[in-house]
Amino acid sequence: MDNMATVMVGKKAALELLLVALLADGHVLLEDVPGVGKTLASKCLAKSVGGTFKRIQFTPDLLPADVTGFNIYDQKNAEFKFQPGPVMCHILLADEINRAIPRTQSSLLESMAEHQVTVDGRTYPLPAPFLVLATQNPIELEGTFPLPEAQLDRFLLKISLGYPSVDEEMTILERFQQDDPFDRLGAVAEPHQIIQLQQQRRTVTVSTRVREYITRIVDATRHTEDLRFGSSPRGSLGLMRAAQGLAALKERAYVLPDDVKQLVQPVLGHRVLLSEEARISGTDPADILAQIVSRIPVPQ
Repeated sequence: MDNMATVMVGKKAALELLLVALLADGHVLLEDVPGVGKTLASKCLAKSVGGTFKRIQFTPDLLPADVTGFNIYDQKNAEFKFQPGPVMCHILLADEINRAIPRTQSSLLESMAEHQVTVDGRTYPLPAPFLVLATQNPIELEGTFPLPEAQLDRFLLKISLGYPSVDEEMTILERFQQDDPFDRLGAVAEPHQIIQLQQQRRTVTVSTRVREYITRIVDATRHTEDLRFGSSPRGSLGLMRAAQGLAALKERAYVLPDDVKQLVQPVLGHRVLLSEEARISGTDPADILAQIVSRIPVPQ
């Protein structure tokens, strides 16, 4: 966090969520307007953990092979040779993912879920740790293909960086006036250490009452009139893993109900579907989730 803060100004909550996703071995969907630092945050995270970083600019003519890789014929050895795609890295930035056709979007599904790619019937493992940071622009709809629900469900968190305050923007101008602080950014961890932290995250205690609290919140999304579809059990698992990651980030060996409450919106917000009446009236899923959380008794 401190290392990334030497480049990024403010955005503490968003950077914290990025690290939660890394510890929870999940993926992140960044939805925000252009120019607020989505790419820079991704590059800072990759450089801080000493991992490889690749970026794919998604466009309508992008093919699945451009993501996963392809086989080329080696005339010298008279055999096909696998040419790895950009997905073979530790941190992948899928920029403007909703501009690609659904077929290309779905090429990431296996990578995100199983940490592997299959090309011409052969499976290739991805480096560990592996984190997908996908971005999409919420204001431009022309020429875009909305992400299907199945792929949205694969993202552990959906977050927004937001605009900086006036003071933060003044600091940005001052910090970047003469040079780029990203050029001086170094690694403070190694990929194998991140893997160890992910394993330690699994040992964070989640008590029976906290698990019941998570279950009640997710179940309530399935019985709310304003929601056409509630969250699946993957949402419950994601909420528990993210809460473990947040507790570990705060140097605790156990999850508190406050950890769960803090993560309800980024974990479940993109997993629920508004009813037609709620959509027409302009209801925000965040408001519905906040109401649900307020109704569920907090375990003591």
